[in-house]
Amino acid sequence: MAKKKSDKETESKVSSTNKFAAFFKNETIHFVIGLVLVIFSVYLLLAFSSFFFTGAADQSIIDSGNPHDLSTVNNHVKNYAGSRGAQLASFLINDCFGVSAFFILVFLAVAGLKLMRVRIVRLWKWFVGCALLLVWFSVFFGFAFMDSYQDSFIYLGGLHGYNVANWLTSQIGQPGVWLLLLVTAICFLIYISARTVIWLRKLFSLSFLKRSKKEDSEEDELTATEQVKPEFTNPKPHEVEFSMDRTFQQTPAAKETKMKDSGTKEPEFVIPTEPDKEPSVEEEVTMTFEQTTSDPLPPANEPVDKEPEFEIETAADEDENYHGQETEPYNPKLDLENYRFPTIDLMRHYENNEPTINMEEQNANKDRIINTLRSFGIEISTIKATVGPTVTLYEITPEQGVRISKIRGLEDDIALSLSALGIRIIAPIPGKGTIGIEVPNSNPKIVSGQSIIGSKKFQESTYDLPIAFGKTITNEVFMVDLCKMPHVLVAGATGQGKSVGLNAIITSLLYKKHPAELKFVLVDPKKVEFSIYSVIENHFLAKLPDGGDAIITDVTKVVQTLNSVCVEMDTRYDLLKMAHVRNIKEYNEKFINRRLNPEKGHKFMPYIVVVIDEFGDLIMTAGKEIELPIARIAQLARAVGIHMIIATQRPTTNIITGTIKANFPARVAFRVSAMMDSRTILDRPGANQLIGRGDMLFLQGADPVRVQCAFIDTPEVEDITKFIAKQQGYPTAFFLPEYVSEDGGGDLTDVDMGRLDPLFEEAARLIVIHQQGSTSLIQRKFSIGYNRAGRIMDQLEKAGIVGPTQGSKARDVLCVDENDLEMRLNNLQ
Repeated sequence: MAKKKSDKETESKVSSTNKFAAFFKNETIHFVIGLVLVIFSVYLLLAFSSFFFTGAADQSIIDSGNPHDLSTVNNHVKNYAGSRGAQLASFLINDCFGVSAFFILVFLAVAGLKLMRVRIVRLWKWFVGCALLLVWFSVFFGFAFMDSYQDSFIYLGGLHGYNVANWLTSQIGQPGVWLLLLVTAICFLIYISARTVIWLRKLFSLSFLKRSKKEDSEEDELTATEQVKPEFTNPKPHEVEFSMDRTFQQTPAAKETKMKDSGTKEPEFVIPTEPDKEPSVEEEVTMTFEQTTSDPLPPANEPVDKEPEFEIETAADEDENYHGQETEPYNPKLDLENYRFPTIDLMRHYENNEPTINMEEQNANKDRIINTLRSFGIEISTIKATVGPTVTLYEITPEQGVRISKIRGLEDDIALSLSALGIRIIAPIPGKGTIGIEVPNSNPKIVSGQSIIGSKKFQESTYDLPIAFGKTITNEVFMVDLCKMPHVLVAGATGQGKSVGLNAIITSLLYKKHPAELKFVLVDPKKVEFSIYSVIENHFLAKLPDGGDAIITDVTKVVQTLNSVCVEMDTRYDLLKMAHVRNIKEYNEKFINRRLNPEKGHKFMPYIVVVIDEFGDLIMTAGKEIELPIARIAQLARAVGIHMIIATQRPTTNIITGTIKANFPARVAFRVSAMMDSRTILDRPGANQLIGRGDMLFLQGADPVRVQCAFIDTPEVEDITKFIAKQQGYPTAFFLPEYVSEDGGGDLTDVDMGRLDPLFEEAARLIVIHQQGSTSLIQRKFSIGYNRAGRIMDQLEKAGIVGPTQGSKARDVLCVDENDLEMRLNNLQ
């Protein structure tokens, strides 16, 4: 009973603490506190300002220190903020920091605006800046007006500035104090902006050039002749910076424990323990040099013909010369700057999930493998076992003269002797002179999602889109970068871990990317697999702007959505072309550094990951309508940050066609029932020999890697999505551009030519000048929505200025030039 009572008390304390913390995390509470701070700063501003005019009259009342006199109605205080305002002003100005106390008001106002959700960049920088200025100006005024403290009612530096200035003068003298103030002021300016260094260099360079020019002119006056000497000015030095980085990675050698059997000659048997983790060695070499150009001066007495001024100016794109007015880099996360990534404790922890070595089982398997091979006349020299979470890899080294194909043909015999399913022979192991035999463990361990997501390798990963699948046979966390893959085909029979694998992919990205950096397009024909992610619609999901569900389940909507992604892809390529960059990473870096003009349609581009579950059902119902946009996205979308992950439980040739396989180089194969299905996915057998329950082969390149996929259960995903959904999100989901099908654009009976859009004529001229009938061009140039741009395009079609829609291609422009356009516009009027 006592224990239950204690537990209840603990739970009540935790509950009250959580409620207290939730109270102060509330956005409304933040707004109210911010409003109070702003109002208080205005009140202090009134008190401080009034103190300069009424402080002399109020000094005797304030200095008397009688609380009764100050609290009465007729206290004769002249300050506009009353007696309390006069007290605050006298304390903060005279007794503390002097006139620099105004910086306290600045920070209070800025902090209040920050809590009210006004865009304030780096509040901590405001705090440090105001604090430094508060102290510096206090000391400066205290030192500069040290002699006037006895004659004035106001102390410009306050008692703080007066006392610090007196102490500094006694230590380093008056010249030392002036130098100290100058140096600290320069250091502060450098802290505020690195351009201070450039400004100081220019200042010193100009003074040096003026002095040199003056000396040259004095020499010229002494040696002047009738010849005309041209004026020469040294050009400014050019600074060239060059950096070179080299990174070397060392991998530790695995420690091995050798076991030898007594009696007859037996092959050496080794079980390696887990390798020691050594830190990687990184070496960075940076070389910087300055190159200064200078021209030789002509001789003093040599006549020089006066040459006309000649200047060459290179043409540059307007965006190349664009620099935003704000000096701070653009922060795409600013709208959700308080977003917190999901925590590791949201995932389930499994006890005893680390693989253990059962020596009895290992020795028994070793003896069976040796005896089976020996019965067929095959002798081996060494055998080594590597124990993984679900599978043990036995590496054998055959004696000289043994054919590899002979061992490969004994797969079924070895499986029979070990009484185990899922035996797989790797002959030979790539990069080694050994043959591998993979044998399932009798007591497999669960690879938890918490152990993978919480691993050091994942947490410190620098991949752009990191995906942590699980653990390899050597118990190493297996990770890949989706940006480099760049599209993934996932296949496997029902119940073999395909849906759990998709959860592992999506969860990995949710744990590493901010909502501003990543959006998902989720297609779920079964209607139940991805419904769990619907709560994070306003954070991570993308959809058509028609108000429908973000999780796409209808086949017709799937076709529209995929074609809409194609339109988004084309629009992004247009922006990349305008920005003179090759991929999304370079484009976003240029945009963040404010080198692209948002008024010209430039914007920060998040990555878009399209995840399609049960692709086979879509192919059977929609056929080519689905396959064509998928193939187009897979061929082109990598550079603009759009990646695809498609999954199917029917890996047959009519589902996974040659077009799909050619554009999906990365494959994930879970267990399948037939060797033909394995060949369809991986172009080789192997997936039919897996043991199921998350056992998978990952192929990207020459040889597949066997991985035990991390187990992330549905309740864990629910907790993660609820954690994200409780936080502030965007007002809506990320809207994809509208797609007008070929059939949808043919009916122009609803277009009212009597109510033309105000931008109709300007849009018509834009289309004719560019000779490109593109809706996205109108949208980008006039900064309007896609719906309005589409209506303008329909009006242009009915007016005979552009042709009918051609799917994702631009329309034909029917007007040859502007004269032809003017005739058509006059006919409309």
